[in-house]
Amino acid sequence: MDIDCLNSRMIDILTEISNIGSGNAVTALANMLSKKVSMTVPRVRIMEFKDVAEILGGEEELVVGIYLELKDDVTGNIMFILDKSSALNLTNMLLNRKDHELDEIAISALSEVGNIISSFYVNSLSMLTGLKITVSVPSLAVDMAGAILSVPAIQFGLIADQVLFIETVFEEGENLVRGNLFLIPEMDSFEKILSKLGVL
Repeated sequence: MDIDCLNSRMIDILTEISNIGSGNAVTALANMLSKKVSMTVPRVRIMEFKDVAEILGGEEELVVGIYLELKDDVTGNIMFILDKSSALNLTNMLLNRKDHELDEIAISALSEVGNIISSFYVNSLSMLTGLKITVSVPSLAVDMAGAILSVPAIQFGLIADQVLFIETVFEEGENLVRGNLFLIPEMDSFEKILSKLGVL
């Protein structure tokens, strides 16, 4: 697939999927917190996998990565990645505290929220494509971006050259959270998704 041939119609469709997923995730987050949570319109891009680290601030940038496997009709990975500042803001939002460390309670809360947010995106994609897509139990790591991104490359080897990148900014009071979600399907699955969306 030539990345330049992925036209504006596809971006429109993927943006719609992202809007649905983000909206549902924000509603769930607001209900969990019993507080108002606002959200910017998601920024959607199709990009080369090799350029993902740059989006995150470079391979040595410390990030929190929540990783889930995609199963059934679509195989691959979905990763929800936060810079450390956003991760702390999200845990402080969830736990109603002001802390500067990612302790065990914070890690557990992040894993659960990453699972919820990723699941809403996957459900939106499943709904609009008619494909059955389920996700695994999430795993979380705090590490350099390069190490986090090596997980799907090592596990699958032949992943798609292109990934779907969705950036969403959540805000609650003084807490601002910039969430980077990457859908990284295997090559066959990527083409299957595009076909179902009427792009290929």
